[in-house]
Amino acid sequence: MSTSLQFWPDSASSVAGEINLFYITMIVLCATIAIGIAIFLIYCAIRYHRKRENEMGDQTRNYIPAEVTWIVTPFLLFMGMFMWGAKMYMDIERPPDDAIPMYAIGKQWMWKIQHPEGQREINELHIPVGRPIKITLTSEDVIHSFFVPAFRTKQDVLPGRYTMIWFEATKPGKYHLFCSQYCGNKHSGMIGYVYAMQPADYQAWLTQGAPEGSLSSQGEKYFHQYGCANCHHFDNQGRCPDLRNLYMRPVQISTGDYVTADDSYIRESILDPNAKIVYGFQPNIMPNFSGLIPEDQVVALISYIKALGPAPGNQMPSSNGAVPKSFGTQPGIAGPNATSGSGSHRGQR
Repeated sequence: MSTSLQFWPDSASSVAGEINLFYITMIVLCATIAIGIAIFLIYCAIRYHRKRENEMGDQTRNYIPAEVTWIVTPFLLFMGMFMWGAKMYMDIERPPDDAIPMYAIGKQWMWKIQHPEGQREINELHIPVGRPIKITLTSEDVIHSFFVPAFRTKQDVLPGRYTMIWFEATKPGKYHLFCSQYCGNKHSGMIGYVYAMQPADYQAWLTQGAPEGSLSSQGEKYFHQYGCANCHHFDNQGRCPDLRNLYMRPVQISTGDYVTADDSYIRESILDPNAKIVYGFQPNIMPNFSGLIPEDQVVALISYIKALGPAPGNQMPSSNGAVPKSFGTQPGIAGPNATSGSGSHRGQR
């Protein structure tokens, strides 16, 4: 990363070049129009000013060609800019299917990063060059903002909900990571670095940590720790819904509507299970875990639920902290506990 005087930050992501071009085009277009209008006003003031006290100029009303030109030309120019910007926005908001999923938690005054392989970082993020990275963001306290100027990407980080950002680094380097929302008296110190590495170097870095295993295996540990396995059985006989093959599936709730079981829905079902009661299940059975489970553990639980895929088999979660290799084919539904099932299955959850 260069330390010399620059007009803007390094361009080190797949979208940085187009955003730079869009920005420059907007500046040139707006400046050209503003200068043109200013020159026209000065010309009219000189050309048509009153030369004698009693002079009256001729007036032409409803000059259609001038009016059409004045209306249509700016409309076409700025609609073109709008369509260009809208396309860029849609591309930025849709992460590629092969993006590496990561999690970032903002907290006064630090960034806590979690990799799917289990590595954890504070105010640092190591990523491979040439691979899209999808980061799910949340906050433990106040509003923060995840801002990497060299990648031309910024996303607000909100307490109590998930937001998403993705980017793809195009060249190795060390790039600033800022919080761009004022978040308290040490806001200026909430900074970090993104390390973009060659894929081979990144793989070598991955082997240096993760003593507790992958993020999903950590989530299975919490799944047992909080008593979730006592009710969320994988044989459709538990008091709680079957979680197999749940992620990103439609879930019918008690109102008859359907919601998608994404990260936000699963998080809400863990912390506030009565917010959306699953159809066929009663409220006030599963306890409210809001404020009791740290965000990093919620992230691990969500990662574990994602790992409960539709592979054949019906084995229960293992007791040794390893992710099961097969789970069964019937789609599951996340939410509060069911009323069916043996009373002996009732646990902490």
